[in-house]
Amino acid sequence: MAKLAINVDHVATLRQARGGTEPDPVAAAAIAELAGADGIIVHLREDRRHIQDRDLKLLRHTVKTRLNMEMAATDEMVAIALSLKPEVCTLVPEKRQELTTEGGLDVRMNLQVIEKAVARLQEAGIAVSLFIDPDPDQIKASNKIGADYVEIHTGSFAEAKDWKTEEQELIKIENSIKLASKLGMGVNAGHGLNYANIKKVAALGGIEEFNIGHSIISRAVFTGLDRAVRDMVDLIKYA
Repeated sequence: MAKLAINVDHVATLRQARGGTEPDPVAAAAIAELAGADGIIVHLREDRRHIQDRDLKLLRHTVKTRLNMEMAATDEMVAIALSLKPEVCTLVPEKRQELTTEGGLDVRMNLQVIEKAVARLQEAGIAVSLFIDPDPDQIKASNKIGADYVEIHTGSFAEAKDWKTEEQELIKIENSIKLASKLGMGVNAGHGLNYANIKKVAALGGIEEFNIGHSIISRAVFTGLDRAVRDMVDLIKYA
């Protein structure tokens, strides 16, 4: 069965809106783990818009499952990752003006920079995942530089406005899973996945872990975080 990792960035976003201490993403991570999450994800951004350095340090000491640090392939972020040693680092594109990560990493066009970051992290014993679009060229480039995992960007599927477009995007995802697996990389998936669309992607098989944040934290406002996590775990389990 595919695993579920919870992104707690949006808990930090709510905290930063008031500049206080609540709600605490570290506490949210603990609740998510107790509810069945297999991992915790945080994106430490250059502008520190939500997750702060202190959050990451505390999570490194408190996460009992697996900590996945999303980050840009910059010297600053690599240095932080090397000092904290999360189990996984996921390299993602980052633009200051975006609300959330838009699209996958262009590995082909940034091969040398990404390859250098991947090598430095792996030398420290950190597994590296690359967040990419479901594009065979990007998958081949990810394999070329030795990535341990690819995380398939599911945003285009999630944002499809009609069934035909959705099916086309599902085929791209399925083909990407097969290619990445054939090349020996692990496959994760995330972005835009929610309680209505997760079953279609989970039913494809071949995905080791789903990385989901916004929809679970949004549901938690009404149901509580424990219930929101358990409901998503069940949907993946029975897909």
